[in-house]
Amino acid sequence: MKKDNPVRQLSGVKEIARRANVSIATVDRVIHNRKGVSETTRQKINDIIREIGFQPNILASRLASKKTNRFAVLIPNAKETDYWGALRVGVERAHNEIKQYGIQLELFLFDLNDKKSFEKQTMAILEGGFHGVVLAPSFVEEARKFILVCESRELPYVFINSDIPDAKALAYIGPHLFKSGSLAGQLIRFGLKQGKVLVVNISREIDAYHHLLRKEEGFRAYMEATNRVDSYIEIERIDITNTTDEAIGAALRDCMGRHPDIAAFFVTNSRVRSVAKYLRKRPTKPYILIGYDPIAENVGYLNDGTIDFLIGQKPEEQGYAGITALFQHVVTGQEVAKEQYMPIDIITSENVAFYKN
Repeated sequence: MKKDNPVRQLSGVKEIARRANVSIATVDRVIHNRKGVSETTRQKINDIIREIGFQPNILASRLASKKTNRFAVLIPNAKETDYWGALRVGVERAHNEIKQYGIQLELFLFDLNDKKSFEKQTMAILEGGFHGVVLAPSFVEEARKFILVCESRELPYVFINSDIPDAKALAYIGPHLFKSGSLAGQLIRFGLKQGKVLVVNISREIDAYHHLLRKEEGFRAYMEATNRVDSYIEIERIDITNTTDEAIGAALRDCMGRHPDIAAFFVTNSRVRSVAKYLRKRPTKPYILIGYDPIAENVGYLNDGTIDFLIGQKPEEQGYAGITALFQHVVTGQEVAKEQYMPIDIITSENVAFYKN
């Protein structure tokens, strides 16, 4: 059945209604994923739609109806890292493609160093009458409170960059956190037969569910699985919650004073640049330094050899896919994949010039 023929569209809807013994209005509600239909009837109509191969031209109907939906995007501002700037580019790219279908978008930016700014923005979203939310749950407990309200209101939400275990999100879009940490372990194992590695977590918020610790978990699991008597790597860890370069340098200086034999560093986020900045000033034996994301400053340290590898997390694509998932669910009624993992890319000085974040 051709999607662009309105006569055939109407004929198809009538045939579905006849077979299901329901009204045309009921079929229309199922096609457009609206409420007011029992699950049994909905299933019966969907079975008939599949049986006759009916393809409703939902987007054409959408253009004609002039209906609007409002999506909220809750992400950190780009003050400390342009990682979030790249993600915002993806959000806006997706919006430009779908705004003709009545999609309105509003950005809510919060400070990664301030829980209250996150809470303030969640309150604004809940008061705003939105039809869907894309969010980075950077503050776990505050995000939990927010999504519980979303769930009570049947407001669909999509996690990007990190998730919260057991949440009822429409989708999670981002890296496989455990496996990205495991990849970092594999890269260090290639260059270090035995010695000591320092895992560096730099964040104002570090708790049992934080995405940085899930990366660390994958890193540790890989090392434990591959350790041998003649090839043993010992892991030390430091959590740095003051994220200024000066504070990070002081914390590293103190840690390396206690562990002068550290031969490799794994930084669990894009703040690897701060570690690189400290190490470049320090006369030391050769080391391996691995972190995340080809943002501008990180690329500079990658190109001069201070950073050995960056692991890409595709922030722009995360933003794009987050908006697309909401659109598919809210507007077209399509099923959305629950987990949409980004590629885990290994970036070096040789290929970074050709890499799109």
